[in-house]
Amino acid sequence: MAHYQAVGNIPPKRHTQHRRPGRGRAPGELYYEELMGEEGFSSDSSLLYHRNIPSTTVRAAVWELPDQSTTPNHPLVPRHLKLHDLFDAKAVRGTDVVTGRRLVLGNGDVRISYAVAAQPSPWYRNGIGDECVYVERGRARVETVFGSFDVGEGDYVILPRATTHRWIPRPSTKDPLRVYCIEANSHIAPPKRYLSKYGQLLEHAPYCERDLRQPDGPLLAEDIGARPDEQTEVYIKHRGSGPGGVVGTVHTLPFHPLDVVGWDGCLYPYVFNVRDFEPITGRIHQPPPVHQVFEGWNFVICNFVPRKVDYHPLAIPVPYYHSNVDSDEIMFYVDGDYEARKGSGIGKGSISVHPGGHPHGPQPGATEGSLGVERFDELAVMVDTFRPLELGEGGLAVDDGLYAASWSRGLGSTAAPGGAHSEG
Repeated sequence: MAHYQAVGNIPPKRHTQHRRPGRGRAPGELYYEELMGEEGFSSDSSLLYHRNIPSTTVRAAVWELPDQSTTPNHPLVPRHLKLHDLFDAKAVRGTDVVTGRRLVLGNGDVRISYAVAAQPSPWYRNGIGDECVYVERGRARVETVFGSFDVGEGDYVILPRATTHRWIPRPSTKDPLRVYCIEANSHIAPPKRYLSKYGQLLEHAPYCERDLRQPDGPLLAEDIGARPDEQTEVYIKHRGSGPGGVVGTVHTLPFHPLDVVGWDGCLYPYVFNVRDFEPITGRIHQPPPVHQVFEGWNFVICNFVPRKVDYHPLAIPVPYYHSNVDSDEIMFYVDGDYEARKGSGIGKGSISVHPGGHPHGPQPGATEGSLGVERFDELAVMVDTFRPLELGEGGLAVDDGLYAASWSRGLGSTAAPGGAHSEG
């Protein structure tokens, strides 16, 4: 995100001496400058000033990741995945956002996981790509080397590749922390069509820089009650020969990772809340790109928010039937009443998988039922991928096996995938 920030203690000129306060006439020790940059020094970057040499480790061990294997969606069928069935109350008590993720869908460009967590996560960084973590329910504090955020329902947390951070759920009497994790093998950014050639969000964009929350910082070990010299483990996800090309390592550092006294640049984590997205509407039905909020390599992220719908006198508010010729469409239903899926069994916490090559659209009766509707009260997060997605172990565990037959109900008995039957 090319929106310059400067936080904490930095020198007036980059790549020059920057020292701690000295004693008497003796100069203080140098801080250690780290460039965190994208695309080999050719894109956005930030400079971080550490108390310690950031390359230092005292131990490395294998992190056995949760199951990252995937199964092709073959034979090709649309699917309904019930994410709220993935974690029971007992499992949640011992789960954290990092090690407790269950893989729902994935391909060589992006992995979608889900976690319901009550425990603080270990320190963690993704060395493969950026992460976009959507907070479905609950609250948490996210601590990073750039600073910290308090996050809650509706927040997208964008974490650039290699950002060391951890998640600390906040106690809630209402909802546990539920997060929908989109892990890229690339960077995640606002759509290019909404940016000027210098990176500013343009006037027709559905959000602007004022809507983005930058981290509060700097954040140092002593600010959270830790010792600066506290030996700390950092969990790292990186490329390797494991399932999906993803493996894990745990590095032990001889110091606490929160040692950045200042930083500046255009690369850092930020938070955007879905309620600040200004929907683009029209007299007739608008196509999904108007709902786009972010993009990565070979995928886009969209959100469908409460909004006024089509106002032509003969408008049909729900989508027309469409074939995903070039993409798989993954819709995560967060809140509200999704008009086009009435009668399908889909509700809050559901995912619909509409694979490329299969035409899909409203359930039977939904088109007529939408006529005259002036407003949709719905909230959903959609990921469209331009390569086929396969099912992770989490997705296979909560597939209802009935969704493919939902357009056939009322036409007689229809066999559904997996041997289940839906009676009309």
